[in-house]
Amino acid sequence: LGTHSHTQKISLPSFLRTDRSFPSLPFRSPHTAMSSVAVEPLLRYHRRTEVSGLRKVANPCCSSSSLNCSRQKLFHRGKCKLRVRRRSTAPFVIRASSSSSSSSTALAETFESSGDVFFRHSFPVTQTETVEGKIFVRVDQENGKGNWHLTVGCSLPGKWILHWGVSYVNDIGSEWDQPPKHMRPSGSMPVKNYAIETPLKKPSGDDPFYEVKIDIDPKSAIAAINFVLKDEETGAWYQHKGRDFKVPLVDYLLEDGTVFGSNRILGPFFSNILLKPETDSTLEPDDVKREDRKVEGIYEEQPITKHIAIENSVTVSVRKCPETSKNLLYLETDLPEVVVHWGVCRDDAKNWETPPGPHPPETVIFKEKALRTLLQPKEDGRGCSGLFTLEEGLAGFLFVLKLNDNTWLKCKGNDFYVPLSNSSILHSESGQEHFKDAAASVKALDQNQGSDTAFTNEIIKEIRNLVSGISSDNSRKVKTKEAQESILQEIEKLAAEAYSIFRSSIPTFKEEVVLEEELEQAPPKKSSGTGSGYEIVLQGFNWESHKSGRWYMELKEKAEDIASLGFTVVWLPPPTESVSPEGYMPKDLYNLNSRYGNIYELKELVGKLHELGIKVLGDAVLNHRCAQYQNQNGIWNIFGGRLNWDDRAVVADDPHFQGRGNKSSGDNFHAAPNIDHSQDFVRKDIKGWMRWLREEIGYDGWRLDFVRGFWGGYVKDYMDATSPYFAVGEYWDSLSYTYGEMDHNQDAHRQRIIDWINATSGSAGAFDVTTKGVLHAALERCEYWRLADEKGKPPGVVGWWPSRAVTFVENHDTGSTQGHWRFPGGKEMQGYAYILTHPGTPAVFFDHVYSNYRSEIAALLAFRNRHKLHCRSIVQISKAARDVYAAIIDEKVAVKIGPGHFEPPNGPRKWSPALEGRDYKIWESS
Repeated sequence: LGTHSHTQKISLPSFLRTDRSFPSLPFRSPHTAMSSVAVEPLLRYHRRTEVSGLRKVANPCCSSSSLNCSRQKLFHRGKCKLRVRRRSTAPFVIRASSSSSSSSTALAETFESSGDVFFRHSFPVTQTETVEGKIFVRVDQENGKGNWHLTVGCSLPGKWILHWGVSYVNDIGSEWDQPPKHMRPSGSMPVKNYAIETPLKKPSGDDPFYEVKIDIDPKSAIAAINFVLKDEETGAWYQHKGRDFKVPLVDYLLEDGTVFGSNRILGPFFSNILLKPETDSTLEPDDVKREDRKVEGIYEEQPITKHIAIENSVTVSVRKCPETSKNLLYLETDLPEVVVHWGVCRDDAKNWETPPGPHPPETVIFKEKALRTLLQPKEDGRGCSGLFTLEEGLAGFLFVLKLNDNTWLKCKGNDFYVPLSNSSILHSESGQEHFKDAAASVKALDQNQGSDTAFTNEIIKEIRNLVSGISSDNSRKVKTKEAQESILQEIEKLAAEAYSIFRSSIPTFKEEVVLEEELEQAPPKKSSGTGSGYEIVLQGFNWESHKSGRWYMELKEKAEDIASLGFTVVWLPPPTESVSPEGYMPKDLYNLNSRYGNIYELKELVGKLHELGIKVLGDAVLNHRCAQYQNQNGIWNIFGGRLNWDDRAVVADDPHFQGRGNKSSGDNFHAAPNIDHSQDFVRKDIKGWMRWLREEIGYDGWRLDFVRGFWGGYVKDYMDATSPYFAVGEYWDSLSYTYGEMDHNQDAHRQRIIDWINATSGSAGAFDVTTKGVLHAALERCEYWRLADEKGKPPGVVGWWPSRAVTFVENHDTGSTQGHWRFPGGKEMQGYAYILTHPGTPAVFFDHVYSNYRSEIAALLAFRNRHKLHCRSIVQISKAARDVYAAIIDEKVAVKIGPGHFEPPNGPRKWSPALEGRDYKIWESS
């Protein structure tokens, strides 16, 4: 169930954008039991990716997939030395005469030029190859000037991120600290309060490696630099033998740039220390003990492997033979040696049959259920092809590709399917139609990725029926809004089921299916974890709130004011006993006497908020827990209190706390033992604790801390057990940068957040960190064009899955007294003008409400509530230029931010100004 599990992948067209677990569906193909390799269904990508600098193993028939690592130097004459182990793709020898090659060329030209081709399609096929490279670490001095640098690099292609921190002299324990700001290279991003993430980049366009350089001050008190390497493309983390890489500096870099003593403090990782003795022959033996050995540098390599995708394609063309009226199917591929395992079907059930002859050359019958045809090499040597003659009356041609005994290539986890009749083609294309917007109902996108499978069509059919029902009910005015909402939620569930199949193969999330229409009356019936859609959240604390010791009572005094401003949900701080006063290092989970107040004051506050109609979120820290006792090795991993777990509750690959559980399903939090949620007893205890909080305290939902640390499927388990009204997870991740500049395209970043939401089956939303990051860059650099993605949609999670996006400008980590990622100063109200008019669920920071911004925020809150803007409101971006961004929301609200000019066009509706502030303005239609 963890992040490293391998399952067969099935996919679906891109217009269904939610996720829910989907039952396995049986295949009707006679080769169902065979192992297969899932094919990435990116129909727009049909090229073969060539990765520069990779050298394949000389023997193509080698069946082993293991890698032999060596200690060879990484670079030789400036080039990267990599080795690839490829699966065998030649289990048998293919021989073809020159005449057959010539005829295949003529056939290809005939099908290209023929005007009676009624079907032509290119299917992408993707194979995974393992490449071998190096991580290298270098410590050297710049031109002998005394300026030292640590360089960390990788020789493999990828989007590499250095996740790093420092340890100081006399530190006790193995926790990291963030380095001082002057050490942080350009593009670095803080992670909580313990680490930094810095992108690696190429020093120049021709370099075969990626690296990052960190300045080292020999006079500082830093004892060591710790790091792990992350590949943003795959999400994989690379460690040194299961632990952090560590570069010790104590007793190594002295203030004068010399070395004294042995190198034992460098640890096992660094062995290649290059020293140049500078001894004087006249020195006495006692003086030689302290030599002035100038450091030429440290250089160390570690082998790594990575899986890369090699893309190929299969193109199929079908035309009628004018003489015989039979179908002629021409199949070609750029794969070198392939067997086509094929059959035909007579209806949409797609049950395999073996057709009568004639069959192509090199064809054999397989178990009376299918045929196998060896494709012939093309004349130019680039792939192979075959011609298939098929009788009339067939509905479709089904096939898979066989590379060797253990490798099969399929289409989106299913058989490739080629329609052979007009009705079949129409039926195949039906899955690509656009649903008409039933007043913001369902929008299907990306026609090129239609459904070829029966179960997909059934889901689409069911969604259509539901949408038609809503449309007809609207015309007759017979259903209540609550009943319509129930239907719309059912649509969302169906879309979620379809998306679970689709997402397993598609690596890039596109756009959300807009599922709900604007509701004009009372809030609709809620669904577990997602609220009504009209929530406005107040973060009811900051980083310093604990200091008074009576925060619960202080907030209770403000409860009526909070309600009058229009907030519907208040997020409270972590309630449990904690090693840190802020509450994010929990200890005894059932002890609710914290620095914010005691359990009775907490219950009194929650009761008061409930009286005012405000829902309450508890801050649940589930990823880690501080222990009460040490084990026999002096490691703090034995827990006390009501949940008295032992070290089996700690993940095995936590580098600091010697856990005996299973390996982690997420990222490690270095300051406390990471809890193993795969353990049944752990999940049982956590569910019991969360249910107790719901019943005893009265929490209505959850804010979930550091959800990157464990699999989202466990969150679904906890949400199912507690049925929250609203839930949101903190999935914090660094955005995409190139050469220190934030990329315009942040699809990969928001995709990782979407993937986590999918893992929860949509039972919880997530903070839209992508939108915050894009707002930072847009406002700080006056680059408002960033607020529209390549398809003219909002660039964050709110542009893909708004009903699960919780937007925010600041929180206790990014702002307050921590200031880890503070919003551009003086531009906060532009941020609020954006999130309080756009879809998603907006969250407002306590410090901003009780500041000079109060009146402007209050006006925006009243405006959002008055116009009933909600988490699924429709955005039409009108302008995204250098100095201005403008959009129309739900066809009744216009907003612009930035110093540039914009006025909404007057036409059928008239626009009048409603709100205005520094570099923002909002209009309403009449």
